[in-house]
Amino acid sequence: MTLSPSQIPAGAQSGRRRLVVTIILISIGIHAAAAIVAGIVVVARYFAEAPAEFKTTKDVRIPAKKREAKMNMASLDAIAPKPTFSDKMQSSRPTAFSLPDIPNLPLDQMLPLDPSQLISDQMASLSNVEAMGSGSGAASAGAGGFGDKGMSFLGIQSSGQRILLLFDVSSSVTHKAAKAGVPLEKIQQETINLIRKLPITSKFGIIQFTQNYKPFSKELLPATDNNRTAALNWVQTEWVTKGSMSESSKVISNSQGLIGVLDLATEMKPDVIFIISDGSFQWKAGGGSGTIPWTVVKKRIAENLCKSGDCKVNFIAFEAKSDDTKEMRGISQRSGGKMIELK
Repeated sequence: MTLSPSQIPAGAQSGRRRLVVTIILISIGIHAAAAIVAGIVVVARYFAEAPAEFKTTKDVRIPAKKREAKMNMASLDAIAPKPTFSDKMQSSRPTAFSLPDIPNLPLDQMLPLDPSQLISDQMASLSNVEAMGSGSGAASAGAGGFGDKGMSFLGIQSSGQRILLLFDVSSSVTHKAAKAGVPLEKIQQETINLIRKLPITSKFGIIQFTQNYKPFSKELLPATDNNRTAALNWVQTEWVTKGSMSESSKVISNSQGLIGVLDLATEMKPDVIFIISDGSFQWKAGGGSGTIPWTVVKKRIAENLCKSGDCKVNFIAFEAKSDDTKEMRGISQRSGGKMIELK
């Protein structure tokens, strides 16, 4: 049986109302507490320490360059002391082969030099200056040699350490030299005198030519005792006096005449040159024989032989034509040399 609200007592209604309010309050409290706890949990995340993480990183290594490594090793090797081997190698029995003998060495140049070989001529000329005046210079110039002013050859005084003698032995020069009282045999003796008096500090060379040519050596040789002896033997045995030079094992074929000789002289690099000739040089150009133009000779001397500027060209001419004499004198003057004519 259900009672109406009017039939329920007032105390019962008041108790029910308090129960409902209490339940509501408890529910609200529970939700509030849950909200507070949830807020605390959310906020606590921001204050909590991050968990530890373990990560591995890639190790990047740049390989050393080989060149730098070699240089570093070389520097370390240089710092380290070098191993030494103090024990001598010995053998109790002969080897299966024998070593060759030591070749003969030019010991004459290793021994102390004789001062008289170097300055005998200079001292002799100096000692006679006051007593003889210019007579000593004229005497040395006539015989050929080295005086107080340098070397002299066939009346030309010059100076230098790299000497080259060029002899035109064509038939025309042979006849003109003999007519002038200076045959090739006398020039041969003057050459011998000059070679004997060359100082050991000098170098020298000799070439005889017509169109072909025959050199004593293809390079300037030091004036050692052995080289001077060889040159004297060459002058005494190989000297051409007949006015011709046929091809042989010792004669070099040359269609360029004096031009080919000047090319060889350029390779020798002399600083003083004596040219004995009559000023008429022949060659075979374009298939025919003819006289070499002086323009070609001057160009070859200026641009090749005396290109450095330190090269004296001396001419000794026998009955040269006036035009040839003029050209030879001009070449000598421009190079610092001299020119004389023997008639």
